Amino acid sequence: MTETSVSFPLTGGCQCGAVRFRAGALLDDPHLCHCRMCQTASGSFFAALVGVPKTELTWTRGVPATFQSSADVERGFCRNCGTPLFFHHIPGEHVSISIAAFDRPAAIPLAFELGNEMRAPQLDQIGKVKQYGTAEDEMPERAATIAASNRQHPDHDTENWPV
Repeated sequence: MTETSVSFPLTGGCQCGAVRFRAGALLDDPHLCHCRMCQTASGSFFAALVGVPKTELTWTRGVPATFQSSADVERGFCRNCGTPLFFHHIPGEHVSISIAAFDRPAAIPLAFELGNEMRAPQLDQIGKVKQYGTAEDEMPERAATIAASNRQHPDHDTENWPV
């Protein structure tokens, strides 16, 4: 990853805003992991992760809860809303942060995939199944109800949350 593609620091956090972080640098390893442990830990077909050196990671609001998923690995998440936040090889020098937890995940391009022996076959269907418009187009009443009651933290740092 080049310095020109990302401007630092990058911020992010969980869905409810109880845990927020700042990354001063990223490693050149943004990737998808298809292993079964990452699938179950993320509740998805894969985990999208990028390394942040421990010296460049600051928890700016709250502290993630952790689950030790194997002898040398812990996974962090928000104890309030359950958002998966990181994978950490405990003796390692970096923490692999969930790319989608960043406020601007589109700014972090992928470099590789791993654990492909467990890659979900449904991923081959992307772009081939029926496509719908936006929620506002397809379900305007439901979208309005969700917007009016939305408790999701905005994609930027806030002084206080919830407001």
